[in-house]
Amino acid sequence: MITKYSKFYRPVLFCIILLLNHTAFAENKTPASILVLGDSLSGAWGINTDEGWVALLQQQISRQGYDYKVINASVSGDTTRTGLTRIDSALQEHKPAIVIVALGGNDGLRGLAFTEIENSLASIIQHCQKDDVQVLLSGVRLPPNYGPVYIEQFAALYRGLAERYDIPLVPRMLDQVAENRELMQPDGIHPNAEAQPQIMRNVWVGLEPMLKGNE
Repeated sequence: MITKYSKFYRPVLFCIILLLNHTAFAENKTPASILVLGDSLSGAWGINTDEGWVALLQQQISRQGYDYKVINASVSGDTTRTGLTRIDSALQEHKPAIVIVALGGNDGLRGLAFTEIENSLASIIQHCQKDDVQVLLSGVRLPPNYGPVYIEQFAALYRGLAERYDIPLVPRMLDQVAENRELMQPDGIHPNAEAQPQIMRNVWVGLEPMLKGNE
């Protein structure tokens, strides 16, 4: 039955339907993803997965109200070269908004040439940027027995890449961890569970401005 109020209620009803559809879409929206491309330092080696810094990062992101899903694509033993072989398939599968590149420790421990490490990391960054994916580069620290000159050259490699590609850098992912033997596992290479919150905080310093910039 058509009444004299039909013309009034019709646009109101239309607006209500639009609002309900928008709300339903928002609730079903898939969160953007953050991909961690790392090795055993990011893969919770020797500890429970839910104790690792990547799992703690997901908790921190949720606490801060950011709508991101963290995907851990870390593989123990990975080098920058093997990470490069995996990056395209990872980008295609997960379509991340941000990639945290935390590779290079195994390269350094094996004494691989700086040119190879640099070229592999540069290629990983280029593959991400080609797909309009933001990159956070995370530097790793080598054991002190490698000598101060080698260690400084290794750190400078990460600084140079961050500057060349204009990406944020976490200078030392294991800052305030690697120097403390109580926070390391018996092998002296892998952090223990107690160290993971500090590693997460180190990464968070570099990641949070990126999340704020994407709002």
